Amino acid sequence: MSLQVEKLEKNMAKLTVEVSAEQFEACIQDAYKKNKNRFVIPGFRKGKAPLTMIEKMYGAAVFYEDAADEAINQTYADAMKESQLEIVSRPEVSIEQIEKGKPFIYTATVAVKPEVTLGQYKGVEVEKASEEVTDEDVSAELVKVQDQNSRLVTIEDRPVEDGDQTVIDFKGFVDGAPFEGGEAQDYPLTIGSHSFIDTFEEQLIGKNIGEECEVNVTFPEEYHAANLAGKPAVFKVTVKEIKKKELPELNDEFASEVSDFETLDEYKADIRAKLEEKKKKEAASQNEDKVVEAVVANASMDIPEPMINSQVENMLQDYARRMQSQGISLDDYMKYTGLTLDGLKEQLKPQALRRIQTRLVLEAVVKAENIQISDEKLDEELKKMADAYKMEVEKLKEYMGENEKNQMKQDLAVQAAVDFLVEQAKLV
Repeated sequence: MSLQVEKLEKNMAKLTVEVSAEQFEACIQDAYKKNKNRFVIPGFRKGKAPLTMIEKMYGAAVFYEDAADEAINQTYADAMKESQLEIVSRPEVSIEQIEKGKPFIYTATVAVKPEVTLGQYKGVEVEKASEEVTDEDVSAELVKVQDQNSRLVTIEDRPVEDGDQTVIDFKGFVDGAPFEGGEAQDYPLTIGSHSFIDTFEEQLIGKNIGEECEVNVTFPEEYHAANLAGKPAVFKVTVKEIKKKELPELNDEFASEVSDFETLDEYKADIRAKLEEKKKKEAASQNEDKVVEAVVANASMDIPEPMINSQVENMLQDYARRMQSQGISLDDYMKYTGLTLDGLKEQLKPQALRRIQTRLVLEAVVKAENIQISDEKLDEELKKMADAYKMEVEKLKEYMGENEKNQMKQDLAVQAAVDFLVEQAKLV
């Protein structure tokens, strides 16, 4: 194999790889062995026809595609290493020469890790996040607990009010005809939840149990079902049940039932202390984000588009895995939301760009400040990880290769860079 490297604009590069005629011939032979059973040649049993006979009948290029894939798989990793480039995207491969008896030549166009020019990164000034916990914050937390300990009371002597939990039957019509998915029985609906379109819920206020009414709404223009988007609809609705949430009184008895404290004042003090601890952590995280954001804004770099696209693909795979863990496929999610795959990728692009910029800038700070992670520090982190997985640290080390350990060191160095930037920053 021989290699030529050409630097292109905007942190792109083109690798031209030449595979010897002998090596490419071997790849053709491999492709023939893998695929010969697919060919039926008169006079030969299936899978027994020689390569020359198959080529004569189907053309010399019959195995080129598989042979090219094999040649690229055999040589691309070595070409990457030999190029000494930090390649940060999948290659865009183009076949330049493919002919029996001649060298196989292909090019791989790739994105190269950009150089970062740091601006001011020490002593950046950002607005300090508030750690204050107000009486309103404490009251809001109390209301949450109060709501969690509420009970539902069946209402029979009044019509529907805002906030009620109802059970309804409904059937929807567009242009006088029922539509798919527009009918349900015994459907639970909380008035004011805005889980139904337009003013559906508000029009049930004042209706009595057993009363059938008509609800007029208009589907939103961006509704996921294209046949309904923007169209007016009429729903025939019957209210079958009304229930109201009854909240417990906030007093000492309530505090003793929901906590380890005897009085409401003691319980409030505990809520405040926990909120202060939470707010402190949140503020620290916000300060960290603001400082890093400011340092990234002060830096300059030219991010190649394929690098962003690769990051988007990785994020999309993570997104699909998270959806799958919730029992929803990515295809179903896109149907529900009306998104296309390209549309979802476009939505992810700004976040992908921020992730890339942030990582590159923090790596540049690591280099500028010569931040090193010792083996002892790595061992500390491995010990924490082992404890979390409830396994012996030595066993964990056995599972991890040098690449994984080096990646951990890089990640720890990046976090150390964040800590350094925050220490140096001016929080006002």
